[in-house]
Amino acid sequence: MRLAFHLIGLGENSIAEIAAAAAGLSALRICPDCFFFSDGACSLCTDARRARKILAVVERPTDVLAIEKTKKFDGTYLVLGEMRKTGGFAPDQKLKLARARERGPFDEVILAFDQTTYADFGASAVMKELEGVTKKVTRLGRGIPTGGEIEFADEDTLGGALRNRS
Repeated sequence: MRLAFHLIGLGENSIAEIAAAAAGLSALRICPDCFFFSDGACSLCTDARRARKILAVVERPTDVLAIEKTKKFDGTYLVLGEMRKTGGFAPDQKLKLARARERGPFDEVILAFDQTTYADFGASAVMKELEGVTKKVTRLGRGIPTGGEIEFADEDTLGGALRNRS
């Protein structure tokens, strides 16, 4: 209700702009390979210049945007979804991990998760799920502070974390 009153207070022009933007959301699709949003064929997955043997597993689409902004990663992605605080994977996450196994083998899988306890636990679970389809599993360097979120990291910090992964 508060949102409705706020929107009404913005005026007709703002409401029309918001409505047009919301209508544009219907054109978005989810890529069947990386599960990132696209408006057709995913430009990240169809770009022949990207390193197909390097996979970055992230939680959110905004993490992809943050990493791409650094211009320091040329591999592919898997948008897994939020790590569950109760442990384990949701059914859609299991399907996404199965799709990643189909895309493999990989030379490297980078677990590009937030620096939180839940993400650390989730990273361990993802490592087990992708066992046998990669030569090497790395995590982002700890340039991102514990408790920090990837989407809010500045470009230099995130770029350094990508370079210094272990």
